[in-house]
Amino acid sequence: MAESVRIGVVGCGFFARFHLSSWKDLAATGADLVAVCDIDPEKAERAAKDFGVARWYTDAREMLAVERLGLVDIATRMDTHLALVRLAVEYHVPVIVQKPLAPDWTQAVQIVETAARAGLFLAVHENFRFQSPMREVARVIGEGAIGAPSWGRIAFRTGLDVYANQPYFLTEERLAILDVGIHMLDLARFLMGEVERVSCETQKRNPRVRAEDTSTMLLRHRSGAVTVAECTYENRRLPGSGIETVVEIEGPDGAIVVDKGFRLSLTSRGAMTTRDVAPSPLA
Repeated sequence: MAESVRIGVVGCGFFARFHLSSWKDLAATGADLVAVCDIDPEKAERAAKDFGVARWYTDAREMLAVERLGLVDIATRMDTHLALVRLAVEYHVPVIVQKPLAPDWTQAVQIVETAARAGLFLAVHENFRFQSPMREVARVIGEGAIGAPSWGRIAFRTGLDVYANQPYFLTEERLAILDVGIHMLDLARFLMGEVERVSCETQKRNPRVRAEDTSTMLLRHRSGAVTVAECTYENRRLPGSGIETVVEIEGPDGAIVVDKGFRLSLTSRGAMTTRDVAPSPLA
């Protein structure tokens, strides 16, 4: 078994529970989830009970002062991230931060520079490029099965009621791009290379929502390839859409498609194969 790392999680809301579940799943690899914290004592206590965590706190400073942490996972809203990173740095604890990293560029730079000055590890959580289906697509492209990618479509389109569990989405000034569109843009860079031009059309299709709930982005890559990157919370297609990312990439020698149900179809030099690329529980 790997050497254990003592982990504390700040934030016990809806999405933080996915983080907590993952840390428990990673226990066999050395993740030792020892404490949780939330300003709402009911959420903190419930999370500790549900995930078998020994101690819970309502003050992040107290948690950092009492626990000897090897890593703190900040799973709170983005407007709190800078202050919490500064606090973690004060106690010299490495940090993982839930995306979006910050509400604006200035705070994002401050977060990075704060950790860099202290010589501490800093990472941003939940990067889609590390999902096993996306890494398989990258592997196939890297092997040259379709040639150099020239066109792609990367889409996250769901009709799930995301506002039920995250009601603050209704009043955000920016939504679809900042919440999930950043993943589509990063996947485009990961799979197709760096970008030199971006254009975008946004829509507010749900009258309850303040910001954009749909975004259609067009990227021109340095290689000359083009990607359409899409995200929406207003998909009305039946059967109902889940929370999967759909990818289609073409090159001179073929195409790769990852469609609903994590089915990868590869057309390479006139031959087609399909296989399941569903992520494992730890992917």
